[in-house]
Amino acid sequence: MNPSKYLQLLFIHIFIGILLYLFRSLSFVYFISIVAFFTIKLFGANASNKPYFAIYACCYIVGSEVMIRMTGGAVFYEASKYLVIVFSLVGMFYRGFNIKAVSYIFYILFLIPAIYVTLYSVEGALNLRKAIAFNLSGPVCLGIAAIFCYGFKVNKIILNKLFLYLVLPLVTTLTYIILYNPDVARIATGTSSNFAASGGFGPNQVSTVLGLGMFIMTVRFFYFSKTRMSKIIDLVLLALFSFRAISTFSRGGVFTAVIMIFLFIALMFKFSNRKVRTKIIVSTFVFLMLAAFTWIYTSIQTQGFIDKRYANQNSVGQVKSDVTTGRGVLFLNEIEEFKNNPFFGVGVGKIKDIRFQKTGVHAASHNEMSRIISEHGIFGILSFIILLLAPLFLRIGLRNNIFFFSFYAFWFLTINHSSMRIAAPAFIYALSLLHVVNEKPIIHRKQVIEQE
Repeated sequence: MNPSKYLQLLFIHIFIGILLYLFRSLSFVYFISIVAFFTIKLFGANASNKPYFAIYACCYIVGSEVMIRMTGGAVFYEASKYLVIVFSLVGMFYRGFNIKAVSYIFYILFLIPAIYVTLYSVEGALNLRKAIAFNLSGPVCLGIAAIFCYGFKVNKIILNKLFLYLVLPLVTTLTYIILYNPDVARIATGTSSNFAASGGFGPNQVSTVLGLGMFIMTVRFFYFSKTRMSKIIDLVLLALFSFRAISTFSRGGVFTAVIMIFLFIALMFKFSNRKVRTKIIVSTFVFLMLAAFTWIYTSIQTQGFIDKRYANQNSVGQVKSDVTTGRGVLFLNEIEEFKNNPFFGVGVGKIKDIRFQKTGVHAASHNEMSRIISEHGIFGILSFIILLLAPLFLRIGLRNNIFFFSFYAFWFLTINHSSMRIAAPAFIYALSLLHVVNEKPIIHRKQVIEQE
């Protein structure tokens, strides 16, 4: 994509962010427009192109989810996950089912027994539906998206578009957050997660998607952008994503982004020739200089509180006894409940209620691993084993996806600090299952270019 076209798309999405800040009621229009746009594009394409438009739709929906949530534009809270499921199913219908993805069928089936446990312990059909929808929408979204993406052949052109569809709505989110509170120095009064710096929304979720934006802009800078203008744009956006992600004071998304970036650069360096490696070293030097500047600037803007936050200190410089901010205790509590209910678990969505009944604490661990084990028992363990091992077995035969370990790490790290409250970890996990090829896949290229 030429820099002018790229810049044009960025300005459009910056403008959308401005509109949503000024008129929050337009968020619903934005949400409906996304659904309508990709539905029209998907069903208007020929059969061979439909799977590509389906995955583009999923990317954009995942990128826009937090923006729509923070402005109240979704029809219901979990709408983005259901849309990813629907578009994945449509894409799967036209692409076909890869028999090697059958393990994910078992993964979904293993989630069912705990539903029956909940059925007998939750009063009222409405409460049952909420418990199941809220707690299983993420895991089911992951399973369906994984089946759709398993072995899906894409090349560098398609990958570039996938990243673009992911990051454009994230630019809208970034714009909204900056407008919501442009003066970080004024609101940095401690070391706790900062809602004001997160657009008034959950810092954990905002940090997660801004961290994803950091990773995508890094990938664009190193891998996709070929002109000086594009690289400058990418570096500016990388600095902004990084600054605002760090300013949320929620560390999970930032740590995850740093690990993703390291894995990507290391893998890219490993599979490059000497000439390309020299360019990577030069780019890495520029990248590290920008990272250092961004951190110093953030430290100044937050009056040094961010340094204390990442040093696990409170606002007066005392080291906190628990680096997990209490989540380690919740994790152990959920493991204990698994020991008490090892076969079928305590039931979908029941772990918080049981914790409240026993301790009076109504809190979530935000750890998907311990949650799925405690609520689903032995079937939860089997499900998690499938999630852990299936991509690794695929990787043995398909080694061309240089983003594999970054995507895989994003899923694993995110579910351990933010569970699956948003669709991002589910869908990014699915992207690790793509089959990256060097040749151009069968697709009408003119139609793809017109979409950019």
